[in-house]
Amino acid sequence: MTEFSVRLPIRLGQFLKLANLAESGAHARELVEAGDVLVNGQRCTQRGKQLQSGDTVNVHGETLTVAAED
Repeated sequence: MTEFSVRLPIRLGQFLKLANLAESGAHARELVEAGDVLVNGQRCTQRGKQLQSGDTVNVHGETLTVAAED
């Protein structure tokens, strides 16, 4: 599991793009709508979900932990 630092708060769709888990906003939306994204082990269908430090995001077997940028 890898930690990815971002300025918080951040929405799931934005995080997917910044972390290179999605190629674009449209791709992020497709991933979320298809049910391919897990947040803290739960399938998430809300692209606008606010992520907090310590949350985990999993897409197709790649898991990142959200960390607050210093």
